[in-house]
Amino acid sequence: MKRLFRSQQPDGGSAEARVEAQRGRILVEESREVVVIVDADDRVVTASRRARELFEELEEGGELPEAARRDSTVSVPYEVDGRRERILYLRDPGDMAAYEELRAGFTASVSHELRTPLARLLSLLESAALPGADLEALVEHASAEVGQIRELIDDVLFLSELESGREVVALGSTVVLPFLEEVAGAVQEQAGRAGVSVQVTGDSTAEIPLRPRMIRVVATNLAENSIRYAGPGATCTLSISREGGTTVLAASDDGVGVDADDLPRLFERFYRTDRARASRGTGLGLAIVKHVVTSAGGTVEAAGERGGGLEIRCLFTSP
Repeated sequence: MKRLFRSQQPDGGSAEARVEAQRGRILVEESREVVVIVDADDRVVTASRRARELFEELEEGGELPEAARRDSTVSVPYEVDGRRERILYLRDPGDMAAYEELRAGFTASVSHELRTPLARLLSLLESAALPGADLEALVEHASAEVGQIRELIDDVLFLSELESGREVVALGSTVVLPFLEEVAGAVQEQAGRAGVSVQVTGDSTAEIPLRPRMIRVVATNLAENSIRYAGPGATCTLSISREGGTTVLAASDDGVGVDADDLPRLFERFYRTDRARASRGTGLGLAIVKHVVTSAGGTVEAAGERGGGLEIRCLFTSP
């Protein structure tokens, strides 16, 4: 059993114990969590304001309502002066409904995104059975479709790991520029095929609160976004800079840009502009960028216009 608060002490401890008890009650009352404290008989000792708002039948001294008992997710037992009690953390039914809606929507989106490359793959396989089919070309196209499916699955799984907290994002601060140069080198072949030039510039001492792996993830997705959508002849610049008390990791290009109406939606999962729908991207790259950056306490923003290029900025408040 965990022991919560200090027991009363003979040398003036009574007043201190009262203060501690009052402090504990305030902490529970003002908690943003749905919290209920119950005794050994499951009678309510106290509850947070949010818990009382969600479960109107909660009363001090009364039995824990069945609805609250059913929605309990974590139970923390402890002991106070020989009395056994438990802190219960409950689910917010509204939050669960929103989560289920989000999960259903995400599942439907993944299913929709998988259908397109699968349909193309099936068509290629059917074409291979026709007389005079160019088997070598069909196999090459089929391999590309399999690669598209693999990329989508990898991105979905990675985003799931980020959202579940299994993939750690921030772990100290890291100097950024060497990793931007590493990513630029890694995407050169892909950029060459698309007719896009990738370059790197910035402050060689600037740091952001991301692990090296996460810097690579962010920079790679930013670079690939430009490579896929900027258009032949464009230049993509990965940069790191300081602007007052903010460190900015950015990717800017002078390509085809996007319509102003599309800018607020670029970080949504699977969202693509009309031009981007013809590409082979997964539609998750910028969503991953946003999740990594916000998980480390940063923000993302997009600026640009049709025909005027696009800039994606990841902003971190300097310590």
